[in-house]
Amino acid sequence: MRDSQKMAVIGGVAAVVVGLTGVGVYALVGGDGDDKGNGSVAAAGDGKVPRQIKKGPLSASEVRTAAKQFLGAWSAGDTKKAAALTDDAEAATKALTGFRTKGHVSKVALTPRAAKGEHVPFAVSARIAYKQQRSALSYTSSLEIVRDKKTGEPLVGWQPAVLHPKLKDGQTIRTDESGTPPVKAVDRDGAPLTKDDHPTLAGVLADVGKRYGDKTEGSSGVQTRIVDAEGKDQDVLRQLSKPTPGELKTTIDSTVQTVAEAAVRGKPKASVVAVKPSTGEVLAVANSPASGFNSALMGSLAPGSTMKVITGEMLLDKGLASPGRVHPCPKYFTHGGFKFQNDDKFDIKNGTFAQSFARSCNTAFLSQAPKLKNDDLTKEARDVFGIGLNWKTGTSTFDGGVPVQSGAQMAASLIGQGAVRMNPLTMASVSATVQSGTFRQPVLVPASLDNRTLAKAPRTMKPQVNKDLKSLMRTTALSGTAADALKGLSGDVGGKTGSAEVDGQKKPNAWFTAYRGDLAAAAVVPASGHGGDFAGPVVRKVLDTAG
Repeated sequence: MRDSQKMAVIGGVAAVVVGLTGVGVYALVGGDGDDKGNGSVAAAGDGKVPRQIKKGPLSASEVRTAAKQFLGAWSAGDTKKAAALTDDAEAATKALTGFRTKGHVSKVALTPRAAKGEHVPFAVSARIAYKQQRSALSYTSSLEIVRDKKTGEPLVGWQPAVLHPKLKDGQTIRTDESGTPPVKAVDRDGAPLTKDDHPTLAGVLADVGKRYGDKTEGSSGVQTRIVDAEGKDQDVLRQLSKPTPGELKTTIDSTVQTVAEAAVRGKPKASVVAVKPSTGEVLAVANSPASGFNSALMGSLAPGSTMKVITGEMLLDKGLASPGRVHPCPKYFTHGGFKFQNDDKFDIKNGTFAQSFARSCNTAFLSQAPKLKNDDLTKEARDVFGIGLNWKTGTSTFDGGVPVQSGAQMAASLIGQGAVRMNPLTMASVSATVQSGTFRQPVLVPASLDNRTLAKAPRTMKPQVNKDLKSLMRTTALSGTAADALKGLSGDVGGKTGSAEVDGQKKPNAWFTAYRGDLAAAAVVPASGHGGDFAGPVVRKVLDTAG
């Protein structure tokens, strides 16, 4: 018997120890006496007797033996043999070969753990060698022994997780210097942005780091990592040499960001976004709580009466309303078989559209439903305000939705109920579009960094319509439902409140969107009450920074 294979007695039980000097060690403990009655293979004799295919459950002996053979071949570097002991030799060959070549694994030692049925967990201790860098990579994986349907032989059921538990189909392990470098995110003026200073930005900073780390001048150092089929990093397993962070400039304004965070802090649920109308740059993103789902950018909620900014623009554009023209605002209006009403069932007798807009009269908008096509609001939201286009802000966002509706649902959409869905980002953009007269797609990472194409609205708001809409929002800010929140603000100011009813919710979601000069903001405070009372103060604090 060669020196590499010796019999040993462990705890009174015979065991085979496969020595792979400098490569790996595999040890199995247990006897083979539990193989009885499991369907053995008949001797072929002179070749004329058909070979019996073994069937039925695998015995503990078969599991141990098959696992031993596979792990032994793998640790010895015999990729061809190891792959042949699996049920997918082609995939196993590619993965095991890549582990050594692309992963730069020079040696590997495998230590099995106690089998659980057909599953055999094992420890992996790999040596990584890349140029002058040396490191160890240790982890635990597992394999499953299955019976081959054609031959009846026990084989390793191949899957990427055998190689590493985090591996999925199409992914590989790679060691080199071309990973995504860490980033040092900074605001528009170069001030550092960290998750410690701005915890509500933690998710955004992590996301832009993954997206744009390779666009900076930083270095990842040497990394052993999991990459997908396109070569994009999924998980760094080992850092072999020190990385150098690259500076990533964002559009965030640290001053506005800090104020926005303070404005929502302490509220059970609230979010706010600030946008620069002249450029579309996102100046602040804040959520309460700071961790968890980013409702400011990804939320999908009915916007309530803040939607009347878009609906109002559409009515002005179609000549169905004018600020000084008498416009109906009855207590009730029925459309599509559904009876709608105003808050507190108020009405405005012989009032103008400006008065109806300022008081947020539902029926003033609903009364125009019979004159509209089912897709009119959808088109207006998309073509003028960019809602529903594919925004490429530099991070993950939900860009609003105004689906085509009919009957009562179409009417409900006019006042921000039904199937219309928005978030503070989209509603801040709506106010920004009104303020500047032109939709500019919001961005959080400058498009110049990766030369991505930003969304463009098919048409610009008509100058007279823009003038009239701004006058409506200014009236609302001075003497309408937004007046209390915006009281005393100087300059070019406009606003709109919203209170979105939600089934099963006692209090409505409070919404508020407004602009002041070259700053627009929107906020939502779910299940709180009237938009002017709860979301208004949040936006007001943000707009104060424009003074």
